Amino acid sequence: MDTVERRPFYLYSKPQITRNFEAYRDALEGLNSIIGYAIKANNNLKILEHLRKLGCGAVLVSGNELRLALRAGFDPTRCIFNGNGKLLEDLVLAAQEGVFVNVDSEFDLDNIVAAARIAGRKVNVLLRINPDVDPQVHPYVATGNKNSKFGIRNEKLQWFLDSAKAHPDELKLVGAHCHLGSTITKVDIFRDAAVLMVNYIDQIRAQGFEIDYLNIGGGLGIDYYHTGAVLPTPRDLIDTVRELVLSRNVNLIIEPGRSLIANTCCLVNRVTGVKTNGTKNFVVIDGSMAELIRPSLYGAYQHIELVSPSPPDAEVSTFDVVGPVCESADFLGKDRELPTPDRGTGLVVHDAGAYCMSMASTYNLKMRPPEYWVEEDGSVAKIRHGETFEDHIRYFEGL
Repeated sequence: MDTVERRPFYLYSKPQITRNFEAYRDALEGLNSIIGYAIKANNNLKILEHLRKLGCGAVLVSGNELRLALRAGFDPTRCIFNGNGKLLEDLVLAAQEGVFVNVDSEFDLDNIVAAARIAGRKVNVLLRINPDVDPQVHPYVATGNKNSKFGIRNEKLQWFLDSAKAHPDELKLVGAHCHLGSTITKVDIFRDAAVLMVNYIDQIRAQGFEIDYLNIGGGLGIDYYHTGAVLPTPRDLIDTVRELVLSRNVNLIIEPGRSLIANTCCLVNRVTGVKTNGTKNFVVIDGSMAELIRPSLYGAYQHIELVSPSPPDAEVSTFDVVGPVCESADFLGKDRELPTPDRGTGLVVHDAGAYCMSMASTYNLKMRPPEYWVEEDGSVAKIRHGETFEDHIRYFEGL
């Protein structure tokens, strides 16, 4: 904190990113597989380059994420383009580069066919089938039940197979895909979905398609509460579906985001002051919902602690940890037991690697913060510049 910019910042552990990847790589031993890192979780270019060097493919949900993956050096034939509203121009780029594309709807299939014709390239596609499995997670991050906006209804499968047969010059159907949601803590849910998916693969193969890929998505949760909860590991996940994958001789694609990056990072803040309204105590910090929105958006819990140990006689109280943004929704944590901090004390929000910086905004003209990581030798390096007021003004120059 004394050597970097005096403002909220994200701090990552590069070795922890490596360890998280290696847990997946080791779990997948004996299977043909692609570890497709979900770029939406964290789109820092330096982190992407590191994951690519380790052996990751990439999972994309926008044209710009595809462009960023290419800039980071990912092999496009190990990239998967997801989404329920993919744009034609982005699909053209995906077709040109040889990216896998998931078919999400009837109009999505039409757009993929059009993109293939414009690009003059046949597109390798997977059908994103909604398995209607309840992942038992927050409804905002559940994507595999029948009310979700994602995926094709399984009763419409035959229509999509007929459409694929009708466009042999534009489409090559190579796999099936599902994605249940995020923060999943029970691997039997993945097995339930995989059983359904291999049965769909059997049906599709019976109609003459060469199906080589099963994509079961991502979604493993982490211990946000820091209570020592025993949560599924990558090996638990893979072992749950291993025999199914081997029995159908398919390549397994997985799409981890949170479980690769969330616990590698914290948001570091400074205490601006402490106040009370008579019934509630508040620790006010310089960070806010603009830098880290998950608690405000989902009611998500992220563990909070002070940077330095407090003296044994420090008074402990119950606080809401809040920022300076002009919204009552601007909180990082509620009802937290903390020693009463002095002004300027460092305060850390843990497990901030996923869906934190990637969802940051400039609300109240809070500029997006810098990012750093700790290298293998313990040194600290900046991996993204913090945005400045001058960056904001630049958008209005020359108008």
